[in-house]
Amino acid sequence: MNSNSDLQIAGDILEVQHLLQPAREHPATVSEFVGLARAIAADRAQWEPLVRYDTTTRWYHRLRTVPQALGSAQAGKAPLGYEVWLLSWVPGQGSGLHDHGPSSGVLTVLEGRLTERTERATRALDSGAQRVFAPGYAHEVVNDSLEPAVSLHIYYPGLTEMPMHAAQCAPAAVDVVPA
Repeated sequence: MNSNSDLQIAGDILEVQHLLQPAREHPATVSEFVGLARAIAADRAQWEPLVRYDTTTRWYHRLRTVPQALGSAQAGKAPLGYEVWLLSWVPGQGSGLHDHGPSSGVLTVLEGRLTERTERATRALDSGAQRVFAPGYAHEVVNDSLEPAVSLHIYYPGLTEMPMHAAQCAPAAVDVVPA
């Protein structure tokens, strides 16, 4: 009996360039959007100099916009369309209970600690924590800590609406901005 392994028979797949799929320029799957958020989070030089803290209103900055292109629903085609937002949260600031309309999203805490409240649970989100949500997912994000926080939000397709919901969670400052 011959005990040749697949590697001995076919060779190292990494050496056969034509078998490798080219990296996509833009994310197209949930895991790729999560990966994009992690990559941006790891590149502090990209976002840290932009952060501002405002005690009178929530601060936010759009880092990137990639418009939706025709045919974007097909794998490997033009991008789905997405936006990347950077938000800061001073102690006590919150989003109010809202959803993101037809957009899905990834929320990543870059610094500090945030609290996410939904109808079902309250979660403490420390630096590095990520949450992924589908269209219609209602939540409230609040900085309940004594230190400022910074978060990154990716919406795909790009954010077109953010319906506010009746307060079912603890009171917080309400702004209609990305959250």
